[in-house]
Amino acid sequence: MGETPVRDDGTVKRSAEYVGSFPVDDCCLDDQMQQLHTQLKSLKTCKKRRSVSLKFSIKGVKMYDEDETTILMAHALRRVSLSTAHPSDAQFAFVSHNPGNPDAQLYCHLFKASHARAAQFLNLLLCRCFQLSYLEKHPEEAQVESAGPLPNCTPSLLNQGFPLSVSALVSFRRAPTQGLLPGEKVFPLKNNSATTEEQPSIQENVTTSPSLVRKKAIRNKVLRSGAYRSFTYTPHKQRHLQDRLNSPQGKGQDKMPVRRARAPSLAETEEALAQAVWCWAGITTDSSSSLLAEDVLGSYLLCPHPKRPGCGSLIIRFSSGLITHLIDNTYKGTYRLENCQQEFCTIAALIEHYTKFKEELDFPLSCARVNHCYEWEENVGKAHQSLKRKNAEYNQRKQWV
Repeated sequence: MGETPVRDDGTVKRSAEYVGSFPVDDCCLDDQMQQLHTQLKSLKTCKKRRSVSLKFSIKGVKMYDEDETTILMAHALRRVSLSTAHPSDAQFAFVSHNPGNPDAQLYCHLFKASHARAAQFLNLLLCRCFQLSYLEKHPEEAQVESAGPLPNCTPSLLNQGFPLSVSALVSFRRAPTQGLLPGEKVFPLKNNSATTEEQPSIQENVTTSPSLVRKKAIRNKVLRSGAYRSFTYTPHKQRHLQDRLNSPQGKGQDKMPVRRARAPSLAETEEALAQAVWCWAGITTDSSSSLLAEDVLGSYLLCPHPKRPGCGSLIIRFSSGLITHLIDNTYKGTYRLENCQQEFCTIAALIEHYTKFKEELDFPLSCARVNHCYEWEENVGKAHQSLKRKNAEYNQRKQWV
């Protein structure tokens, strides 16, 4: 999958074909999802479609004509209740209130993508917008990072394509100091004839596939006890590091408060976007699990296993509640769910398979997601602001009295 163009205003644009809209009954979430699946199947052969351009952001979804000159539809994100897709039929859809219509009436807006992965990507975009909107409104539930200055570049919730919430799946052995200084590079030792300028560098933040980095570390003889070494400095570098740590700036870093996770943004690649949605990147595991309990049947969270360090798990929402399934990493380098026989080369392949077939699971995985910042009443935001203003005016009058 290729890169996702993200504009300066934070929007992502994609092309699709608009099939149409139909009303959705006001019923419980599980019944509503069943109605949507039935309706989408009946419309998969619909030939009447219109080419449009969709623009996604954490503020909402807009639909333009093919030339992007006329806006045809606009929905604030807080008025969109859920997003779903049928990749096998290249269908993408979301449910929302139409502006100006009675609050009780919901509509499903259906689109046809060019192929299955394009439909899945449209759904992932909107699902990620839901998560980023929640993170923006609830910063207290963001993941926290260790103390240290934030980078000057535009931050992302993804660490070089790897979601922060599964960073524990790759173990790194850290230096016995207070941590490497920002900007410092690690130079692995090769042999006595090679100079430090000629030696390749391995940064603490991995910028490529973990398997490739592992092979490179083994070739350079810097891999010990199953972990990557992050302090293979030359004596000169070690003295320089110690001087930096002993400086006032270095001492001040120990007293810096814990910072919250990096600022939210849409991912730059489709693979990273998928991982961010699966892992609810940027939101704590406890908060993600609480939200998952109120999501659609078959929705899931990919996260480190709570009782098996270094192992991953899928927390899946079934009708009986949340069930945690361990992801076994076999000796052959493949993945499989606990108590399941079928093995997969990647976790993405595992998720894709159990989205199509439930097999040993109680229910197949679902790519649909609920917007947890959804507002039923159109003017609830304005009413809340008005109430805050009135309270402020009242408190000010009390001070004068």
